[in-house]
Amino acid sequence: MDMEDWKQIDLNVDSLWLIPERAKDGKHKNIYHGNFVPQIPNQLIRRYTNVGDVVLELFSGSGTTLFECEALCRNYIGFDINEKIIDYVNDQMKDCSVINYTIKNTDVTNKKEFTEAIEECLERVDKQQVDFMIAHPPYLDIVKFTEDDRDLSRLSDIGLFIEKLVAAITNGFRYLKKNGYFAIVAGDVYKKSEVVPLAFLIMNAIKQNLKVKMKGIIIKNIEGNRGKLGAQDIWKYRALKSDYFLFKHEYIFVFKKM
Repeated sequence: MDMEDWKQIDLNVDSLWLIPERAKDGKHKNIYHGNFVPQIPNQLIRRYTNVGDVVLELFSGSGTTLFECEALCRNYIGFDINEKIIDYVNDQMKDCSVINYTIKNTDVTNKKEFTEAIEECLERVDKQQVDFMIAHPPYLDIVKFTEDDRDLSRLSDIGLFIEKLVAAITNGFRYLKKNGYFAIVAGDVYKKSEVVPLAFLIMNAIKQNLKVKMKGIIIKNIEGNRGKLGAQDIWKYRALKSDYFLFKHEYIFVFKKM
């Protein structure tokens, strides 16, 4: 960031991000359930990294963060348990020549497997650490992305889900540079007819297990997300008839490594 010309910097420093619709430019395609809104990694990468830095993503999904890294000239290391989606992303990136990127089919909760994979990736970019880490984990017990038992999306036990997720974050955290930043995007869930504040349980677990400073709690809402936007009325009817509220937001937690 050029702070000499700070008034021209189009970064959102508010704790409420209202996004009218998902960006559709470049390689972005909405082909994967629950995939990232490109504006989120774009804002975070520009805020916390420089050109040529290395971004680590623990759950790479359909490539949203990678496509932003390519556009912003940041190198990229990603992991995912879904080999089919990795093949799709690699095909989308086959003409890439501006950054060094790697996606590994790796269980990020397994320390030994993750360590071997990331050290191989870091060697390719001649680095020992990453500059920024980001994670948009799968939704708990909502969409099963694979048939692999190691897939976090197959878990329904909240305690086990948080334990596995924190293990993954811890594995990545070891390779984040000192004073580096990382962001977790998470939402809440309904379980047994009540709201479970899953996002804050994740945040608390990170605070309890890692030496970090909390730098931001951002609430993100995207208007274009509700669906089947033509079904808004039926969702409102169901909410009024019952006693719940419709989830329209997620949280973005930003941490700094101490």
